[in-house]
Amino acid sequence: MSSKMFPPLVIPFFIPHHGCPQRCTFCNQTAITGRAEGNIPDSLEIAATVESYLATKGGKRGEAQVAFFGGSFSGLPDALQEKLLGAVAPFLADGRVAGIRISTRPDYLDPDRISFLKERGVTLVELGVQSLDDAVLARCGRGHTSTDSLKAISLLQAGGVRVGVQLMVGLPGEKTGRLLAGARVLAGMQPELARLYPALVLKGSRLAGDYLTDRYQPLGLTKAVALCARLREIFTTQGVRVVRIGLQETDGLTGEILAGPHHPAFGELVLSWNLHRRLRKLLAGSGNEPRRLVIASGDQSVLRGPSNYFLEALRRKGLLERVNVIFDSGQPRGEAKLVGVAENCQK
Repeated sequence: MSSKMFPPLVIPFFIPHHGCPQRCTFCNQTAITGRAEGNIPDSLEIAATVESYLATKGGKRGEAQVAFFGGSFSGLPDALQEKLLGAVAPFLADGRVAGIRISTRPDYLDPDRISFLKERGVTLVELGVQSLDDAVLARCGRGHTSTDSLKAISLLQAGGVRVGVQLMVGLPGEKTGRLLAGARVLAGMQPELARLYPALVLKGSRLAGDYLTDRYQPLGLTKAVALCARLREIFTTQGVRVVRIGLQETDGLTGEILAGPHHPAFGELVLSWNLHRRLRKLLAGSGNEPRRLVIASGDQSVLRGPSNYFLEALRRKGLLERVNVIFDSGQPRGEAKLVGVAENCQK
């Protein structure tokens, strides 16, 4: 089977807070990444890590990509950018690594910087957009505007570099209507991918002080899941891949969370929410004849939800009466169909 049929093998390196001019109110990259703030990988560490990933995981995934996450890469000194990218250059030259992805601030890009990155193997830039509401950005201390984000996306696309966008839910001062409107604008610009994160109150962040003094109230889990479900729908409807929903779980993350809508399977809760909502609509209009609901085998846990919550909710509403649920390995992931009804349900 061709490697292009597998998701890419992403080899991550974390540079927490490096290149960032200030600390945003919600940010504590050390807690999120589990890596000390002053610790930047050197060339030997990068080479050894890439070799290890390729040797142990390279045959099981798609093309390999090296990623620098956790800071604003394009805000690093030029010499350090050269050093980090140069450490990957031999792997690009021999074809074992297909490209480099970085994360950065929207206001740290211009045509010259984009050319600099592209010439050194950067194929995808993930932008920490977080919000397109300027009032929210100002309250969070982001130091950039929504216009900066939209300009950066356009410049990257014009420069032949793929774009990813990161959006947060539940930031201080956020209004649901503006959040959804901003997501529609971003999705309409056709980025390569999107990541969705609920705002959490992390120890050591300025948001922690606001929470402890009752100046900030985080979203509840149910509302955060519902909002991320709506955002995912907006992006996927426009053909934009949502590659992550919720923070990556690390060994020390839970102990660093003071408050907020954290769940170790947050992304799956969002998928279950969307599937459940659409199944209710599909089943409610399907009549009373015996039917078969066909779900992809890989979506069993998505259909059920935690402790069978979503599946039992369908039963309580009487929507599964005379319905036989079938899990089929031949059914595409993310789709469900009711036999005899010409309608598909997508998550």
